[in-house]
Amino acid sequence: MKAKVSRKAHFNAAHRLYRPDWSNDKNESIFGKCSNPNFHGHNYELIVSVTGEIDVETGFVMDMKVLKTLILEEIENAFDHKNLNVEVPEFKDLNPTAENIAMVIWEKLRPHIEKSKKLEVILYETKRNYVTYTG
Repeated sequence: MKAKVSRKAHFNAAHRLYRPDWSNDKNESIFGKCSNPNFHGHNYELIVSVTGEIDVETGFVMDMKVLKTLILEEIENAFDHKNLNVEVPEFKDLNPTAENIAMVIWEKLRPHIEKSKKLEVILYETKRNYVTYTG
């Protein structure tokens, strides 16, 4: 039998949507206020889900304590109260859109979760705007 388990988390971070190879006018026309040179912030909400077979011995798809620690160490500690453009190495050359942030989160978590299990990341940038990434 398969099941999906999920863990919610959050982090606060600043970013700027910007391409250095574009003019300021083009950045502003594409990204609007999100291209503010002084950055802006979000209270990101994160849902990490793991889908797989239920272990007959433990009854778990994945130990939720392990998932909680993994999210804390790999994501919250790396992103919370950070300027993503400046302080998070993954965004040195990658525009920190919600789509790219979700992809980076997935890539940071994937090596720590059994390959037989499906990983899904849902990232809310606002209450109304969110991204789902499954690799």
